[in-house]
Amino acid sequence: MSEQKKTTFTGYEKFVIALLATLQFTVVLDFMVLSPLGYILLDKLSISTSQFGLVVSAYAFSAGASGLLTAGFADKFDRKKLLLFFYTGFVIGTFLCGIAPTYHFLLLARIFTGIFGGVIGSIGFAIITDLFPIQVRGRVMGFVQMAFASSQVLGIPIGLYLAKEFSWHAPFLMIVGLSLIVGVLIVLYLKPINEHLKLPSQGNAFQHLGKTIARRDYLQAFAATTLLATGGFMLMPFGTAFGVNNLGIQEAQLPSLYMVTGICMLLFSPLIGRASDKIGKYQVFLAGSAITCIMTLIYCNLSVTPLWIIIILNVLLFVGITGRMISASALMTAVPEPQDRGAFMGINSSIQQISGGLASLLAGFIVSETSSGFIENYPLLGDVVVFAVIVTAFLMYRIHKYVTAKLAAAPGTSSNPAF
Repeated sequence: MSEQKKTTFTGYEKFVIALLATLQFTVVLDFMVLSPLGYILLDKLSISTSQFGLVVSAYAFSAGASGLLTAGFADKFDRKKLLLFFYTGFVIGTFLCGIAPTYHFLLLARIFTGIFGGVIGSIGFAIITDLFPIQVRGRVMGFVQMAFASSQVLGIPIGLYLAKEFSWHAPFLMIVGLSLIVGVLIVLYLKPINEHLKLPSQGNAFQHLGKTIARRDYLQAFAATTLLATGGFMLMPFGTAFGVNNLGIQEAQLPSLYMVTGICMLLFSPLIGRASDKIGKYQVFLAGSAITCIMTLIYCNLSVTPLWIIIILNVLLFVGITGRMISASALMTAVPEPQDRGAFMGINSSIQQISGGLASLLAGFIVSETSSGFIENYPLLGDVVVFAVIVTAFLMYRIHKYVTAKLAAAPGTSSNPAF
């Protein structure tokens, strides 16, 4: 598609955005719904906390490995066919989770689901890059990233309700039902996305993968993604425990916290996307980083605090984190050459998955839990997150300069697009 400036989307483009957002919702929900089911699985499957942790991390690591292994093939096929292949595997894996009778069956099902589900996000980003010019990708990313907020507002409460009313298998079967509808829409209405196949061949899949990994311009983007994921994932694993045991949140109040935060992110995500296109993607990233640093330092050093204050701080923290993710994702789409988009996105997604898993493990070494459940060293964890955010800002500046120079030299590009 031409890089000429545009302000409106066609009917088909709106369909693609809605389709990718819904598809991302199913994938995100499949990943996120497992953690709230933890207390049920510990009882029903008679497993330990470490065994449950393995179930959660198995998805992330298998997703990362799969994305890396398949990245070399990502630019060799029509993206619609590639999306259908991996989404079919994801649906099968989720169905296996929905019928898992034992712990080991569930563990293998999560690994299988991760192998396919971990690649879907990178294919979606490649499709966005193929179909939408850089000037509007912030808006597109803003809508697609609403999947995370939607999973908190709609998916997780519904999933927990089904788990309590029927069984812990029910949420996975619900995701399968919704995914089947999405799959039918992809088959019937998504057009082939194969313009990249007309570009010069980059060699076989392994040569293409090697060239993409070794390219210096791409390496700095991969480094930024590593720290971007590290900063975000370090606070997640112990966030609920810190809220309950350190801040004094009642377990019955947690749904309200998640619900309000999710609704606010549904409202803020499109606005952040628009701002990144209008003001500049790196400028929005810096603003998001500043908010993240301030809120992290405040939040991680709190003691027992009224719920309304915690909700406000939590919303502001997520505004900062979401601002970084949307603007960074939009900026990253402009880094690869057209013939490298699928491979670049696949590698980038894999790095994000693996870095997130490692960040969660690192957080486990930093914090500790006392016999009363109190989480120690959470302020130190916050300091590490802030350090990662600051370093990432410097790396993203280099990417911003690279993209600015690249697009300024490209024919048919607006002379003053917002980056």
